[in-house]
Amino acid sequence: MLKMVALFTLALTALPARAQAPEEAMPATAEPETTLVIIETTLGAITVALETERAPLTAANFLRYADEDRFDGTVFYRALSVDWGDQPNGFIQGGTQNNPERILDPIAHEPTNETGVTHTRGALSMARFGPGTATGDFSIMLQDQHGQDADPDEEDPDRQLGYAAFGHVVDGMEVVYAIHGAPVDPELGEGWLKGQMLANPVTILDVRRVDPAEGE
Repeated sequence: MLKMVALFTLALTALPARAQAPEEAMPATAEPETTLVIIETTLGAITVALETERAPLTAANFLRYADEDRFDGTVFYRALSVDWGDQPNGFIQGGTQNNPERILDPIAHEPTNETGVTHTRGALSMARFGPGTATGDFSIMLQDQHGQDADPDEEDPDRQLGYAAFGHVVDGMEVVYAIHGAPVDPELGEGWLKGQMLANPVTILDVRRVDPAEGE
């Protein structure tokens, strides 16, 4: 890097002198458009920013569930823990649990290598079976979980596409940690889900767009 900087400096000093032109304002880099949503739970509120510009299909799906009150009364039911990285680590999962009275049609998959929205700390991600099957269940990462990102070099087609991240927590990570820290029932869950299900699921009371007046 130092060699590159030195070469760049030498190139500048080699240019012929000329009258100094007025400095032009550099164009501001616009932040991607997001929409703020509050997830009210019995353990507190989590405010999230949905990536409506970078992951439009997935964010719009979540907003429709919120606007139609399809999340209200559902629960956070799962807390996955992993023993690597900063602790606590893993994710929490909640939503409609495929309730036929709540779910909408599955949405197309938006892989992270196309959206640029990755599984960093506090990221929201759609739960699914296969790519293109996501409906109304979602997860929130406690730490970076880039193993869930799309990886075109993977041999497994499912892992090539990864999971669809579509937003991130902007306030209330302490609530995410509290949900994750709630006791799990070692007997609940089937297969590899066994031992990851909360003994007392945390109720989602309300999911709504943030009223601009709330920020005043």
